[in-house]
Amino acid sequence: MAVVTMKNLLESGVHFGHQVKRWDPKMKKYIFAERNGIHIIDLQKTIQSIKDAYDAVRKTVAAGKTVLFIGTKKQAQQAVQKEAERCGMFYVNNRWLGGMLTNFTTIKKSLLRLKKLEKMEVDGTFENLTKKEISSLAKERAKLQKNLGGIKEMKELPGILFIIDTRKETIAVAEAQRMGIPIVAVVDTNCNPEGINFPIPGNDDAIRAITLFTQIIANAVVEADNEVGLKIIETLGDEDEDMENLLNTDISIKEEDKEVDIEKYTTEEAYKAAKEEAFEEDDEDSQIQVDVDKVYNDE
Repeated sequence: MAVVTMKNLLESGVHFGHQVKRWDPKMKKYIFAERNGIHIIDLQKTIQSIKDAYDAVRKTVAAGKTVLFIGTKKQAQQAVQKEAERCGMFYVNNRWLGGMLTNFTTIKKSLLRLKKLEKMEVDGTFENLTKKEISSLAKERAKLQKNLGGIKEMKELPGILFIIDTRKETIAVAEAQRMGIPIVAVVDTNCNPEGINFPIPGNDDAIRAITLFTQIIANAVVEADNEVGLKIIETLGDEDEDMENLLNTDISIKEEDKEVDIEKYTTEEAYKAAKEEAFEEDDEDSQIQVDVDKVYNDE
């Protein structure tokens, strides 16, 4: 099954770039033509770029790492949140706070604060506070939830980033490059593709185009999770077979041990019975003689 088709890209308006006067010359190799003062993106190269990005995300997730979806422009906010939640990954769709990657230790403190406020609201702590204190804490929680809600459960840096519009997310791009985190990004004709590990040339302004790109990346995550699940099932199958063989071996060993033990037990019992029968009277006489001698010596 194809990752994406030319029809999907055309229907979503992925091929529409910006006005010619707003272009970035470094995007020249991805531009097919100019129509009515607007650059048209070469969708053949877009398809190939999507496949490369898809494989990169799939391999990253299969390796046990996470994906961070980033799209803070209004057109991208809903799609980014929806698709990230669908595939169980993290997202930032309101505002990129400086240091989310380069100063993640401090961000973790804010995440802990958010969890603490949520716990206070549930466990009845608010009942012992004044209305003014409750209002202040509720505003703080809402603010943290708005900016950090998508990464609340993120315990370490992501394995790869997916970004909508690198011009708007320049800080995120710079931080990822500094931390050595691979970047998958949708780059329009006014963007600079240099420094992006997996640039996807396409329209980063139309909602339908953004939704399509986000769905593709989310599908890569889901596919990787399914592959991991299948591998686990196969491994469990092998373990079941190994366990069955081991149990059969143990049973045979126990049977052998049982035969040996029975034979040994029978031999010992037979020997003991014969010994007791042969020396029973002598034992009684010996016991009496010893007692008599002991008494005599004591006297």
